[in-house]
Amino acid sequence: MRRLGGAGVLAAVMALVMTACSTAGPAEQGTAGAQQEERSQSPAASQPAPEAPPKVDDGWPRWGFTHTGVSANNITPQFERDVAGRLSQTPMLQNQHIMGFGALNPEPYPGQYFWEDLDSRINLMRESGGVPVVTLCCAPDWMKGGPQGPTEESAWAEHLEDAPYPEHFDDFAKLAAAVATRYKDVKYFMVWNEFKGFWRDHSKPADYKGYTELYNKVYAAVKQARPDAKVGGPYLGFDSNERGDSELRGDWGVVNQNVLDAFNYWFENKKGADFVVVDGASPTDAHELLPDEFGALAKFGAVTKWLRDKVGDLPVWWSEWYFVPEDGTTWPENKRLAVQAASMIEFARSGAATALYWNPQTKDRDCRPCLWDSRSGAETDTGRLLASFVKWFPAGAELDQVTSSDSKVRVLAQPQQLLLVNTADSDVSTTVDGKEYALKAYEIKWTGR
Repeated sequence: MRRLGGAGVLAAVMALVMTACSTAGPAEQGTAGAQQEERSQSPAASQPAPEAPPKVDDGWPRWGFTHTGVSANNITPQFERDVAGRLSQTPMLQNQHIMGFGALNPEPYPGQYFWEDLDSRINLMRESGGVPVVTLCCAPDWMKGGPQGPTEESAWAEHLEDAPYPEHFDDFAKLAAAVATRYKDVKYFMVWNEFKGFWRDHSKPADYKGYTELYNKVYAAVKQARPDAKVGGPYLGFDSNERGDSELRGDWGVVNQNVLDAFNYWFENKKGADFVVVDGASPTDAHELLPDEFGALAKFGAVTKWLRDKVGDLPVWWSEWYFVPEDGTTWPENKRLAVQAASMIEFARSGAATALYWNPQTKDRDCRPCLWDSRSGAETDTGRLLASFVKWFPAGAELDQVTSSDSKVRVLAQPQQLLLVNTADSDVSTTVDGKEYALKAYEIKWTGR
């Protein structure tokens, strides 16, 4: 759904690339890259109380983020140390792709590996105390009809999202196993990203058989190399429309039936999985927010519940989630943060085991959705919001069934902490837990209980 980023070892050449590639997520951000050096290394009253969430594996923090084209390791060593030190105060999941999104081609020639970019990102995760996650995407050029050797600059944007050819599925599986072998402290691996190259026209069925064949080969190769590794898929985007014929629907829209068909085929034919991975956005594909920006967030809970009913005890991961339409829409910062907080409440209430924020980090001066300031490395309001969820609502946290007397205020509670989010553009007063609270327009309030 979002874009591809590129970063590399030639800092002077790549500075422009990283700035251009990191400001959006995977679907809208055309990846660019420079030719890499050749190296090889072998309601309240009307709002129902939340259901008790399922027991989830409390071995991970539930919340985290994905590194994109620019991250803390792409500035200066001191900047990286500063950001890593701050992140280490609230350890969380951190995800990195093996190619694109800040990493150059990891296998420019068959059997010859370029690890520098991945090493740099994994080291940042280690320095910051993160729980590392690796997304096994995307594929070197020679696996998808391109030439051997470092990826040419012109090839990044046009071909990064291409899937490997079937005759190279085994080669990609070998690369995945090499990644798992090199980074033995990485426990979690997500296979591919949004059916890239397997689903070009979303009005038609996806090539779910092709994806599942690739997934099964990768799953087997990683498990053989690292029996302790946790592998998940299908990292499928749950697109929705205003109307359509699908079993998964609500006031927020209708999930594309092609998505459900693809998920069902993968689930029924997978070789195995330790967790399931999906992503999605609350706006429809036509950039509509139904019935409004806060009501549309119910999609996240509805999809999570549909998945939980289908997959049983397997944890449900959201690898990406989006809540602002991709049509140039901008909101005041207090509103954007309120919608983000309300979306995270939806994930916690519905029992999602993990939700990874797509961090659109940039070198630009003012990037409010970014997790840290691009100049100082200081935590942004977005970063503080994510860290607060990590601290107070980790996986396995006991949620109390608490309601608000005013349906415009959404609440999430655990025995020690209460979160209130005002979804109105005006001041409101509400009673929660027998106590009255006054909130300003779109205010997010954290308070002890």
